[in-house]
Amino acid sequence: MKQNPKRIGRTDISDLNDDPVVVWQHRNYIKCVIFMGMVFPCLVTGLGWGDWMGGFIYAGILRIFFVQQATFCVNSLAHWLGDQPFDDRNSPRDHVVTALVTLGEGYHNFHHEFPSDYRNAIEWHQYDPTKWSIWIWKQMGLAFDLKQFKQNEIEKGRLQQLQKKLDQKRQTLDWGIPLEQLPIIDWDSYQTEAKNGRALVAVAGVVHDVTDFIKDHPGGKALISSGIGKDATAIFNGGVYNHSNAAHNLLSTMRVGVLRGGCEVEIWKRAQRENKDISFVSDSAGQKIIRAGSQVTRIAEPVASADAA
Repeated sequence: MKQNPKRIGRTDISDLNDDPVVVWQHRNYIKCVIFMGMVFPCLVTGLGWGDWMGGFIYAGILRIFFVQQATFCVNSLAHWLGDQPFDDRNSPRDHVVTALVTLGEGYHNFHHEFPSDYRNAIEWHQYDPTKWSIWIWKQMGLAFDLKQFKQNEIEKGRLQQLQKKLDQKRQTLDWGIPLEQLPIIDWDSYQTEAKNGRALVAVAGVVHDVTDFIKDHPGGKALISSGIGKDATAIFNGGVYNHSNAAHNLLSTMRVGVLRGGCEVEIWKRAQRENKDISFVSDSAGQKIIRAGSQVTRIAEPVASADAA
């Protein structure tokens, strides 16, 4: 039940020690709690409408009980319920339910990531009455020098967390066998296997096995079958139909080899094998990121088909 001393934070509170009001409250804390928590409610209800016991039980004991439970939610519910839009290395989370219970303390992930900011909620629609109260006090001259973290840094933290989640999601998806792991196939071997009944289609120097997809091809069996054993780069990239991004993604899951003499693809694969410098973007796990439109099978400019030529 004791806090790990290695994880106890350190901060400079000299400004609080120099504030006479804060120092007085600290010295008289127990007296203030008893008077404001129990005595004052009794005086209000007793002198106001003669309900001394009601003031003691409802405005005193029960109010303290519920306020304490709401306060404790900051270190329990706020670390269990909700999202982590800025950082997930620790447990604090953001959720509107916790915000309603704790009068705005529910956006706890933001608070932990940007502790010097006087706000907990930064969006206009998020519930944070404490922030609104402090802002009103500033307009009345009762508060000043309100601290806000730079919006640029807040957005960078949000973007980095989104990227981290994207990387985690990317690792659960099938992007096909990486090019550097594919075998290099001669053109004659490619055609021989295709003639022996294996539905192989070459697009941009990459060989794909479409055997299980022929019956599901949206363009029909005849069209996809016409590319078996051939170079279907032109057909796939606008010669017959300029296929969608989804089609290129689906095709990548069917690749089984790289053609010898497959131009850029084979050169890229050979450079990987020889540990030469290859420029590509990778995620936090070191996996190559395939952007929409940058698939190896996509040709920047549509290739004219043989018939069109």
